[in-house]
Amino acid sequence: MSVVRDAMVPEPTTLSARASAQDAGRLFEESPEMRAVFVSAEDGTLVGVITRKTLVNRVVAGGLDPREVPLGDIAEPPNYTLDAALPLDEGFRLLEELDLERVPVVENGRLVGVLSRAVVQRRLAEDEPPAVDLVS
Repeated sequence: MSVVRDAMVPEPTTLSARASAQDAGRLFEESPEMRAVFVSAEDGTLVGVITRKTLVNRVVAGGLDPREVPLGDIAEPPNYTLDAALPLDEGFRLLEELDLERVPVVENGRLVGVLSRAVVQRRLAEDEPPAVDLVS
């Protein structure tokens, strides 16, 4: 049986909780397709998530200096996480039920990857046996 670890995207983009909002902004500028940056403590424990919206709402609109704002102060705790050992079908069911595109994957509280609904859908489609043509 497949588990979440088998289908997750390993090593997501992560910054230290001590990194600045400016550091996160640079990452978003360098990778326009990036949707989120994960923030972790020195021991690898997931602290939260930073999005472009977080930077605008918490830093720019607040009139704060992005060079002085540590990500740990503004990171939004994730609403959900999945354990790497969770059966994959349960992880996918959660993504579907909650209409989530991606969820951080943790192991003992440490961020180890991200489970993406699109990746799991592709994987499940590849695992399906080919259709049998009964009309030949």
